[in-house]
Amino acid sequence: MRIARSFAELRSFLPAFRPHPLCLVPTMGALHEGHGALVDRGRSEGGFVAVSIFVNPLQFGPTEDLGRYPRTPEKDIEFLEKKGADLVFLPSPEEIVPRDATITVNPGPVGALYCGASRPGHFEGVLTIVLKLFHLFGPDLAIFGEKDRQQLFLIQKMARDLALPVRVIGHPTIRESDGLALSSRNRYLNTEERRRATLFPHHLTTTKRRWEETPPLTSEELDSLRTDLEGKLSREGFVVDYVAFVDPDTFREATLPLPRRVILLAAVFLGKTRLIDNVVIEADLSRV
Repeated sequence: MRIARSFAELRSFLPAFRPHPLCLVPTMGALHEGHGALVDRGRSEGGFVAVSIFVNPLQFGPTEDLGRYPRTPEKDIEFLEKKGADLVFLPSPEEIVPRDATITVNPGPVGALYCGASRPGHFEGVLTIVLKLFHLFGPDLAIFGEKDRQQLFLIQKMARDLALPVRVIGHPTIRESDGLALSSRNRYLNTEERRRATLFPHHLTTTKRRWEETPPLTSEELDSLRTDLEGKLSREGFVVDYVAFVDPDTFREATLPLPRRVILLAAVFLGKTRLIDNVVIEADLSRV
């Protein structure tokens, strides 16, 4: 496995991986089996797999956890060697985000919704660095986890809108045995919070089942589903950031007549830890 720590090293390594297809897995490190699944997916697609590790300061707000975000580079390298990655890129913050940098990527209207509403500038920061990584690597394929559905949607839209020569695909969320989505931030949870955290995906799944059994027919029924979910989460000790039923084609709030497929997005705080998750709702509208 090659390790590049600068643009110059990366450029010197990349020719060895051509003309074979190159798959890129962008990460912020503190790797876990969710990231491992992305590497496995990349290997299954054929060619070589490159992983970038960079805690992107542009996607953190001034009061967020940039300073304490977990950084475990040596463990990450060992993890990726075992997973069979071919190339790892660990750039310095100073090189990838120059002090005088002023050009960024506008994520458009969807970037201001949901997580974007709670974290102003977040998706601008994400897209700016992802675009830079696409330029540096020139990958044929890039893989992102579906846990960050809004991020995946915006990166795919950026690739389409800017005619980038890369295929962006999502990989299903990897979960713990109790249903909690794997996340580097889960390590912030104390023992009691970690026990309680499993109720988050449980209530999303319950709402999904309720929708699929009896799809809402009116705006009032749709609002009732949202209100009931928010109430259940609040009673379990979560502070609800948002709950949204989203049309996957537009990533806007789903409206009547409802599409057959809807994504239930949610973000909550448990103590000081912010958790996000989503489930896909498939409703047989022919029955209603």
